[in-house]
Amino acid sequence: MAEFDYGEVVSALRGAGCVFAEEEAEILIESASSPAELTPLLERRIAGEPLEYIVGWVLFCGRRVTVEPGVFVPRRRTEFLVECAAALRPSVLLDLCCGSGAVGLSVGGVTELHAADIDDASVDCARRNLDAMGATVHRGDLFDALPPELHGRFDAVVVNAPYVPTSDIELMPREARDYEPHTALDGGADGAGIHRRVAAGAGQWLHSGGHLLIETSAALSDSTLDAVLEAGFTGQVRESEMFDAVVVIGSTGGS
Repeated sequence: MAEFDYGEVVSALRGAGCVFAEEEAEILIESASSPAELTPLLERRIAGEPLEYIVGWVLFCGRRVTVEPGVFVPRRRTEFLVECAAALRPSVLLDLCCGSGAVGLSVGGVTELHAADIDDASVDCARRNLDAMGATVHRGDLFDALPPELHGRFDAVVVNAPYVPTSDIELMPREARDYEPHTALDGGADGAGIHRRVAAGAGQWLHSGGHLLIETSAALSDSTLDAVLEAGFTGQVRESEMFDAVVVIGSTGGS
């Protein structure tokens, strides 16, 4: 690290508007074997490309999760979704709209894990992350991705589906707006469109006493909760100040 001018890297990142310039400088320097190798990495970050795409991983729930261009980058707030799911101790789990597979990867104690996404790049990335767990990753639109023999099998379904209202995407930070796939961001006119589809279809995949957990936002929590209740679940809203996160949990009947 002595070869690198840490201060110059921090200054360049700060000048580009990177809020966590010191942290990012350390990660970029760690990822480069020489100053010559660092230069193009730094240029990519200054241009606005997500740091996670540049280095090939994101730190999520204390571990490095592979993430690649074209795949949604897991946010720290989604660690609250993991926390809520882990508290239910599911043995058979579905990570729906899985992206990189980070959520399913991070819920401990799971004996059978399935994940699903409509996007080819996400499915390939999730398979790389989940292969060591013996998980099965399915490709398709929401529950259409799953084989019928999985009906009624799941203890829990965890969902980090897109929930940004279409008109708000242009207001997002440029690394999300310009680099992440809009299919991983766009939740429809009010942001809750996919949540309604998920809630409407989830019941047949959960066994009695199973749970549906959907990450949402404070602004959308009522809409997401309404979708869960209208689908026949009992529902509750969980919030975390630490993670600045909101999760709606729907529960089926049974114990």
